[in-house]
Amino acid sequence: MRTLLAVGLSLWMGVAAWAADFGKPVTWDRHSLLIDGKRVCPVMGEVHYSRIPADEWQREVKKMKEGGVTIVATYVFWNHVEEEEGIFRWDGQRSLRQFLEVCQQEQMPVVLRLGPFCHGEVRNGGLPDWLFQKGCKMRSQDKTFLSYTERLYRQIFTQVQGLQWKDGGPVIAAQFDNEYRGSGDYLMALKKMALRIGFDLPFYTRTGWPALTKPVPFGEMLPLYGDYADGFWDKDTKEGVGNYYKAFNFKGFRSSTAIGTDLLGKQEAKVDKGDEDYPYFTCELGGGMVAAYHRRPFIYPEDAYSMALVKLGSGSNLLGYYMYHGGTNPEGKLNTLNEVQTSPGTANNDLPVCTYDFQAPLGEFGQPYPSYYRLRPLHLFMQDYGELLAPMEATFPANQDLKRGEDTGLRWAVRSANGQGFIFINNYERLHALTAKKNILLKACDIQLPKLTVPAGCMAIFPVNIDGIKYATAQLVAKRDGKIYMMQVQGIPTTIALQNGKTLKNVKPKGTDTPIYNNIYLLTQQDAQLLFFTAIPHEDIGLGATCTKIKEAGTLRTIKKGRAKVAEAPSESDWQQAAVYKITVPKEAITKFKRLLSIAYRGDCARLYLNGHLIADNFYYGRPFYYGLWRLPEDATELELRILPLQPDAPIYLPREADKTAGEAVVKVEIINRD
Repeated sequence: MRTLLAVGLSLWMGVAAWAADFGKPVTWDRHSLLIDGKRVCPVMGEVHYSRIPADEWQREVKKMKEGGVTIVATYVFWNHVEEEEGIFRWDGQRSLRQFLEVCQQEQMPVVLRLGPFCHGEVRNGGLPDWLFQKGCKMRSQDKTFLSYTERLYRQIFTQVQGLQWKDGGPVIAAQFDNEYRGSGDYLMALKKMALRIGFDLPFYTRTGWPALTKPVPFGEMLPLYGDYADGFWDKDTKEGVGNYYKAFNFKGFRSSTAIGTDLLGKQEAKVDKGDEDYPYFTCELGGGMVAAYHRRPFIYPEDAYSMALVKLGSGSNLLGYYMYHGGTNPEGKLNTLNEVQTSPGTANNDLPVCTYDFQAPLGEFGQPYPSYYRLRPLHLFMQDYGELLAPMEATFPANQDLKRGEDTGLRWAVRSANGQGFIFINNYERLHALTAKKNILLKACDIQLPKLTVPAGCMAIFPVNIDGIKYATAQLVAKRDGKIYMMQVQGIPTTIALQNGKTLKNVKPKGTDTPIYNNIYLLTQQDAQLLFFTAIPHEDIGLGATCTKIKEAGTLRTIKKGRAKVAEAPSESDWQQAAVYKITVPKEAITKFKRLLSIAYRGDCARLYLNGHLIADNFYYGRPFYYGLWRLPEDATELELRILPLQPDAPIYLPREADKTAGEAVVKVEIINRD
């Protein structure tokens, strides 16, 4: 996180067309979406409206927009709105309509993920507890189940009515259920139900994984795919397990064999027949990863960037991040609303009660992590060059079938059409130090680039025959007002060969004020990340917090494995044995400023209380424990921090960044800028 000054013009001077496009025809073909006949390559960012206080929605949607998101995706969690049977809550942060109205004001299209089953690390995957008492078969064409689902859909429609795309509203599409592996007849039953109720949207979607036992008729629902850098759901507590490494290699296969293996089991590397006639879209490209009690991955900004670049190079024309913005679970009336092993459904992992930070580009409290900035040049590129990129076919000159950590050659792919193209290179794989590749020859559209040395960790997109550029070893970022902005690729000398025969060698970045040639501007990576970015400068904080230990930890519990055969999170009684600290913050941090409380600690897990009421929690994995102080009442300057000690040989996965010393300690407590 860092303080930023206003830089240049608004990023969205080129995206305001989305607002004007509300209500215009939306179609698709095997390449992409088309809005009013124009091809677009959207960036879709997942944010769960019911996990963010309503008075923060507008600021956070603006922030997503500033990061390059052009479509918002959100779940409607059934048990968030009907935890008690027959009592629907559309108030406060559960008000879907109010959230949609914010998106309309901010010119942000919305994809609604309707359920009835969502997962999203919510209790029972979003299915209310009372539904399990009805004797019906969940997620099926059971008449009882469908009757309750129809009641839910009708309620959702009351929130959506008048805000659909055809009405000039933001709702552009809907997804039915999630990660469903049965017959497509069930998904079609949900769609027919929605249409009967009044949903009338440009297109509908489903998750393209796992494979269905019976497909849905062609054209009824677009299959959307995903990939993650790591998974909390793996039961193995070792580093680098699973098939996540495959997300860092270009390949023609669209789906992932690593997502949700706790629920879905082993998945084959195959696509349903006919699915390759759809455009290649993603809805769950890991923007981060949540920490479960038994497994706590640490995600790097390079992970999300590499996966996104690889997906683009492999042919994807919609990047959908899960999550793009973290959140906080709302309080349940009957139960906590986090996924737990002891719930009737999805009982495979214990998740924190409150936090759903997800290490997303924008965290639980809207704080931007480094991935937020790292991804922006890619999103600008998709906005300004998406129409050109969309019809380009992907080809794979390098080996597509690599083993974990295989370092025998450069990973690269080409997308091209009509003599124009882009070369995508990725010399990065999570948790593996790939070496520099020397004397590399890259070719696209019959254009041979000079020999290159591609540094370790390098990721880049090189243009070929684009905008008067024959080829370049710099990355196109944006094209605005006739100006072409390129990003220097770290570790590779910049050469720009122009179609007029002139070649610029060893070019150095000169920023946004001085072109390197005619209308071409070369930027450093940092400057490219902030191109067109607008931000309000912050005053220096000048505020501190005090932390005093008032109680040592008591008797340590015996960590048992639950019914899912993974370690159980501490119970409420276990928390009575935690070490206790008193944290005092100045009133100005709550009232005058909007600041984060940052608690650097070591231990097993921690909780924050106000007057004995749980307000935040954290499973330790090597990053600080944050809390948004503006959410406190004005007079709430004293908080209680509880930390349970880390036990030797605990059956949990802690990443290499975590301090694995047994016991607990507070390292540093401070108040920091949110942005």
